[in-house]
Amino acid sequence: MNSRDPSTDIDDPLPPRYCIGIDLGTTNCVLAYVDTEVVEEDSGNMEDATTEFAVETFMVPQWVDLGVAESRSTLPSFHYTLHPSEKLSHSDSHDWLNPTGDTLASCVGEYARIAGLLHPGRQIASAKSWLSHEGVDRTADLLPWHGDHDVPRRSPADASASYLKHLVDAWDAEHPDHPMSQQDIVITLPASFDEVARELTIRAAKMAGLPRIQLIEEPQAAFYAWLDRHRSKWQDLVQVGQLILVCDIGGGTTDLTLIRVRPADKDDQSNVVQFHRVAVGKHLILGGDNLDLAVAKAAEAKIGRTLSPRQWQQLLAAARQTKETFLSEPRPERTTIHLPGEGSSLIGGGLSVEMTAEEVDTLLLDGFFPDVEMTSEVDSQQSGFQEVGLPYAADPAVTKHLAEFLREHRRTGLDDQSASDPDSMDSDQVNLVLFNGGVLTAPAIRKRVVGSLTRWFSEPAVLESARLDLAVAQGAAHYAMVRRGHGVRIAANLARTYFMQIEQNPPRAVCVIPADAQAGQSYRIDQVPMDLRVGVPVSFPLWVSSTRLADRPGEVVDIDPNTMTALPPIQTALKDRKRRDQSTMQIVIESELSEIGTVGLFCVSDQKRWRLEFDIRGTLETDRESHDYAGESAGIVDEETLDECRQLISRVFVEGTLKPSLLIKRLQTTVGSSRDQWPPALLRQLWESLMEVQDQRRRSPAHESRWLNLAGFALRPGYGVAVDDWRTSQTWRMIYGKITHPDHQVRAESY
Repeated sequence: MNSRDPSTDIDDPLPPRYCIGIDLGTTNCVLAYVDTEVVEEDSGNMEDATTEFAVETFMVPQWVDLGVAESRSTLPSFHYTLHPSEKLSHSDSHDWLNPTGDTLASCVGEYARIAGLLHPGRQIASAKSWLSHEGVDRTADLLPWHGDHDVPRRSPADASASYLKHLVDAWDAEHPDHPMSQQDIVITLPASFDEVARELTIRAAKMAGLPRIQLIEEPQAAFYAWLDRHRSKWQDLVQVGQLILVCDIGGGTTDLTLIRVRPADKDDQSNVVQFHRVAVGKHLILGGDNLDLAVAKAAEAKIGRTLSPRQWQQLLAAARQTKETFLSEPRPERTTIHLPGEGSSLIGGGLSVEMTAEEVDTLLLDGFFPDVEMTSEVDSQQSGFQEVGLPYAADPAVTKHLAEFLREHRRTGLDDQSASDPDSMDSDQVNLVLFNGGVLTAPAIRKRVVGSLTRWFSEPAVLESARLDLAVAQGAAHYAMVRRGHGVRIAANLARTYFMQIEQNPPRAVCVIPADAQAGQSYRIDQVPMDLRVGVPVSFPLWVSSTRLADRPGEVVDIDPNTMTALPPIQTALKDRKRRDQSTMQIVIESELSEIGTVGLFCVSDQKRWRLEFDIRGTLETDRESHDYAGESAGIVDEETLDECRQLISRVFVEGTLKPSLLIKRLQTTVGSSRDQWPPALLRQLWESLMEVQDQRRRSPAHESRWLNLAGFALRPGYGVAVDDWRTSQTWRMIYGKITHPDHQVRAESY
């Protein structure tokens, strides 16, 4: 999951031409890009082009009706399985869009959104919210929720990958000489996504054919977009000591972020200030989807009868359109929602309900953005909507969550003022606010938020934005250029503290990653060594806190469920080829925050490292304490052994210095056991290495035969590891009809 950092490729004379930003949104996806070749032509020297590059929005071809394809600036995040009576016809201008002859064809984008109004049981929506749902197996095929019986189910990651794959295909069709997989790619995600949701976002990108990406949090991307739009004057609009609130309310989540304005380093002659992201809010599944539910509930009450499940799904889809109508400008005074009849009353038995702009304003403003005091507490007992299966925030009042966030974090970072300017005083109140997300396109909602901040502090200045629906992707593309050294960079610490539980009674944990961790930093927890038995399953319970920001690595603290949240635990068994099972060894924990923003944990003993993986499937809230997944818990091998295995595969398929017939024997010697005893975690690592060299399998019949044999063994069934269905489908696509050598053994291995 490592991402190549272009800024470190000093010896690479030809960096990728395009810097691409992708907003993988709950409601819409957007792709923006920078053509660095144009920058070079305009400026003549990239080093002098820090303000010359242009961020463009890619127009995405998609079906907008049966047989009608158009290019739009947004790709609605909806997946739709066509009804047998629907045919997509043919697009002469976009061959890659044409159906492949599947029994049940599917599409994503605008037609998927529109068709779902009539056939909601065939539509997947809000996949991003499901990607962060802690209460389900996020790798399971469970969408569409309450879908029609003949509609194939997909996992949240698979649905997310389908949107990314559409963007990849659209880009590659227009840029055949510069495929997306070879460009610098930044994908956005909510700042509050947990580690599993981040890992699954990376996996979704891999499933779409993007093996190397960089992640950035959406509020940061929105701020980068603001910097991009104000390149020539942003230094006149902010002052040292100010506190900036980025309020991002999209289709599925509410994301709150605080950025402090600090003096620039003395060595930085190009800027007078620095931006430090100092706090992020809790993960809140609270956004446009909740507003849709509120409108649907109000409409159902006006209808005055209980709707069938199908009618309710149709009403919910229509409510989304009604909300968007009333949040847009200009807007009508009233609109009518029509629901078709069912069964024998299909013709003439439909239902209609009228909604006015005034009642929808009251419903959404008073229900979600009420005027509250800053001391207002979030109601954790209030029942949230559950009709679509998602764990929505119990209290829908966004202003209450905002008050709680500012009470906890408005003073965060005040103790570490810049030593270069001891007279500067950081603010403990919001001075500037930047809005982002589709919900905040409504002037009335923005006014409510500004009114609350004014009542709590004083009136903040609003950093003006253009199109909020495009800002995140544009900011991500701008950030890709910042990584190349062009523009001002936001200094973003982790803003969350991670703990590993070490005692049960009383429950205590050791801090393994501090909140002020920066990307690329690592920590060794020597203060708490552990004695572990080789080959014996062991559990590592993990906790995270967004309020305990002062704990340092190695400090042991009492576990407080009020300030700490349980994460999916790690359960595995450490394998060591030089030690017998059941023998004891002493280990310490090492941790790191990777360059792409993911947390890594390692067991270290005698110069060996074992990477610990989150139990992505075992994340049910009712099953936090004990997980028994054979695939993940059968054991892991150390990093040194894995590297040696990868080198052997490279020697056979890339370098050609080792005969294919010797590969299995050498691997068994390296691992220290016969291949029948290799744990699934090792097998799947070997599979990834084989995928990286799959083009080199064509060197000879012996190479192709060995590659097929080992690839099949690396996917051996019966052990169930997360995302195995995707690995299998990927392998199938690589070999079906693509065997190079018509050799008897090769064909046998392919079968």
